[in-house]
Formats: sequence, structure tokens, C-alpha cells
Amino acid sequence: MQTQSAWILALCGLLIGVAAGFAARRARLCTFGAIEDALVGGDSRRLRVLGLALGIAVLGTQGLIATGLLNPELTNYIPPALPLVSILLGSTMFGIGMAMVGTCSFGSLVRLGGGDLRSLIVILVFGACAYATLRGAFAGFRVGVLEHLALPMPDGIRSDMASLSGRALGFDVRIPLAAILGVSLCWLALGDRRLWRAPRLLSAGIVLGALVVLGWAVTTWLRDEFAGPSHPQSLTFVSTVGKAIFAGLFNPAAFADFGVGSVFGVAIGAMLAAWHAGELRWEAFDDDREMRRHLLGAVLMGSGGILAGGCTIGQGLTAGSMLALSWPFAVGGMVIGARLGIALLVEGSTRDLLQRKFGGLIGRGRRID
Repeated sequence: MQTQSAWILALCGLLIGVAAGFAARRARLCTFGAIEDALVGGDSRRLRVLGLALGIAVLGTQGLIATGLLNPELTNYIPPALPLVSILLGSTMFGIGMAMVGTCSFGSLVRLGGGDLRSLIVILVFGACAYATLRGAFAGFRVGVLEHLALPMPDGIRSDMASLSGRALGFDVRIPLAAILGVSLCWLALGDRRLWRAPRLLSAGIVLGALVVLGWAVTTWLRDEFAGPSHPQSLTFVSTVGKAIFAGLFNPAAFADFGVGSVFGVAIGAMLAAWHAGELRWEAFDDDREMRRHLLGAVLMGSGGILAGGCTIGQGLTAGSMLALSWPFAVGGMVIGARLGIALLVEGSTRDLLQRKFGGLIGRGRRID
């Protein structure tokens, strides 16, 4: 039987999710879209906004840690051994899946709120694959093979940048490291004058960053230690989607979870934003080819997201706010995977793309000789 505190946490997750979904839908903020803009279109504005969200999340989360309000060792993002192979493989799969679907798991929930039935199919397949990789048919391979190849941290310290830097230098560098990283990310975004002319986009970044901090805060302060083991958590949309589907099919009591609440909250918040803007309308697949592409992307994102330890929000913002060592590897893998996926869609195949790229390099080298 779930305690009252668990349902309160679920309600907090729902409200935080509503705010995140509303802000993202209203500003058209999409993590895959930001990556695509930067890689293909040369436009870094949405990527800078996500950097702003990360900067705020780092400053706020590390502030909670520095004041003793949050214990990072209770979270799942900084284990004493880093499953690097799993992260690199999973993040690349997730990135390719994003390109196939056209958005990430968070973006799929936002699209669903606007009436996109394609996203409903994606979320169902995505959640099933995520749960199968987390606790089902693929869990044995994940735990026994990929996570067994984890890189242990020296002296058993946690796998976060602050702990590793402090051990190397011989003193605690958490506060200056967080300040430098957080302020630099905020400055890179706020220094772009174009963003000041896009207040919705700028405010969405601020809201997302603040909500990550708020998630850490409420799941720490409202956690009931007598109800069983629990961990502070914040926004992430891989395992939580799988758990939401499991709760609906097999165990309604599992709805009493912060992460599950946030999943429904994002869709509701996006629906409110779409309704307010007069954009609430049903959409479906154009043809069977588009459906196959979305299904493949959902499978890759669901399984890959679990292997990577989170999605573009879970790793890109939430793990980043913890200064987790997994964060740069996961984000880098997602960017590489997204570029490979774009190549598959636009260039025809990654083989053709690589042949053109390397062929051009070889040709230039011969001309230099």
C-alpha cells in the first residue's frame, strides 16, 4: 500500500511536469530540434537555451548540495563505477532513434499533448522497450554484460566531476567548479542578443532549469524514509515512461511516483499550451513508411535510453546538474547518434555520407601532395 507521502510526491511530479510541458510547447523547445538546428542549419539559439537551462540547474542543484539539503550519494546518477560502454552504446542508439522519430521522449510527450497520435504509438513502444531493458527480457544482458564493463572510480569515490577533481587537487572544488560551469553556460545563452527578442524561448530555458532544481528539492524534502528505500530524483523521461505504462497495465499503486506523475504532467501541460494557442488538433501517420520509421526510432530510444541512463533531459539536464561524469559521454553519444540518424534520413545512408566525407578529405590530401 502506498503512503500518503508517495501520492504527494506524485502530485508534485504532475505539477512540475505540467509546467515543463507548457513551457516547452509554448516556446517550441525541442532537444532534437536544437541539435538539428546547430548541426544542419548552423543556428545555435535553441541549443543555447538548453545550455541556459543546464547552467541554472547546475547552480541550483549544487547549491542544494553545498548547503546540505541534498545528498548526491543518494541519487542514481553518480555510482562508484561508470558503465561507460553501456552509456556510449545507449546514447548513440537514443540519438539515432531521435532522428527517426523527429524528437526525443520528452518531445514525444509534448507532441502527444498537442494531439499527435503518432506520438502515442511512439510512447507505448518506447515505454515497453524501456521497461523490457530495465527489468524485463533485456535486463539480464544489460546488467550481466554491458554494466559489468563499468569503469571503477579511484578509492571508491562517486563518479562526478566535483569528487574526481577534488581528489586530484586535494581539496573540495565543488562550489568553484559549479559556479564557473553554471555562470559560463548562462553567459553563453544570455550573451546572444537574438534570444532577448525571443522571450518565450528564453523563459522556457529558465523554467526547465528551475524545475530540475525543484524536482531534486521536493523529492528530498518529502521523501518518507520509513516507507521503504527511495532516492531523490528529478526530471527524466525514459524509465518513468516505462513505469507509467506498467502502472496502467498491472499495478495502479505504481502511479504514486514522482517520475510517473511528471510523465502525465508534461502531456497535460503541452495540451493546455496547445489549447490556449488554438493548436490542439489530431494528427496521424501519413503512410506505412513513416510509421515504420517511428516504430524503429521508438525501439532505439526506449532501449538506448535505459542503457544511457537517461534521455536528453535526464542526462542532458538532470545528470548534468549533478556534474555526473556520465553527462558529457551521454550527451556526446546522443549528438553523434542524431547526426548519424539525420544522415540516414537525408543522405540516404551513413555509408554514402562517410564515403563522401572521407572521399573529400582524401581528394584534398592528394591535391596538397
